[in-house]
Amino acid sequence: MKVLVATEKPFASTAVNGIRKEIEGAGHELVLLEKYTDVQQLLDAVKDADAMIVRSDKVTPAVLDAAKQLKIVVRAGAGYDSIDTAYAKTKGVVVENTPGQNSNAVAELVFGLLVYAVRNFFNGKSGTELMGKKLGILAFGNVGRNVARVAKGFGMDVYAYDAFCPANVIEEAGVHSVADQVELFKTCDVISLHIPATPETKGSINYALVNQMKKGGILLNTARKEVINEPELLKLLSDRDDLKFVTDIKPDADAEFCKFEGRYFSTPKKMGAQTAEANNNAGIAAAKQINAFFKDGCTKFQVNK
Repeated sequence: MKVLVATEKPFASTAVNGIRKEIEGAGHELVLLEKYTDVQQLLDAVKDADAMIVRSDKVTPAVLDAAKQLKIVVRAGAGYDSIDTAYAKTKGVVVENTPGQNSNAVAELVFGLLVYAVRNFFNGKSGTELMGKKLGILAFGNVGRNVARVAKGFGMDVYAYDAFCPANVIEEAGVHSVADQVELFKTCDVISLHIPATPETKGSINYALVNQMKKGGILLNTARKEVINEPELLKLLSDRDDLKFVTDIKPDADAEFCKFEGRYFSTPKKMGAQTAEANNNAGIAAAKQINAFFKDGCTKFQVNK
């Protein structure tokens, strides 16, 4: 079987070596398409691929139509909104992700950004500490659990809400469960977002919700850009000069947000999974899942059933 690794942002070389070892060790052929600059390059490369590994690359209907032999696509990471999963299903293509492989990397970034924010973006002026502050985690999946783990090391009081995670599971992790996201925003000094971008969540982080936060609140987004209602958050930051917004996904309205100097920061590119360890973990996990699919028909991590 031919396995295509198509990455506009390439894996680290150690990850590529690990992927190659897994794929070729199982008797399959590995083909690399790295740093491509035109979608036509991807369309050409996928024509005779039986499987594909991607990172944040867009797998559109056009890509799926071009892939006449494609049987499985694995997103090396947790989020898969860059893949048209519904269309893939109509084409008989299995789509999988690799949950948990990037979670520690994202959790560590959360606290890098958070320390930067509470210390006034290192502008030399006195800031505050995290110990004793209330941290609210919106979505208690793999990343949320790791954020909670690190937060306890900072001495933070941790709360969480997840519509799909039972309250007792959250409580058993040593985290306070709340009834809904409004209560989470009302209760906490810091809110860390870890929700996926779905029809229900897109634009859901809006004026009314974030305005529930107490004075001096910090909103931190390492999830997806689409969950933020940018026009409403811009209005709220204008109306309330005590709030801060920190993100590793540059908003479409970045230039407007930059006007709130000292209260806004975005990394130039999405940084959550940008560590050597996360690269290796996610890439090799994707390769192993493809091998399991071809060997045993395993679809344990399928997201388009």
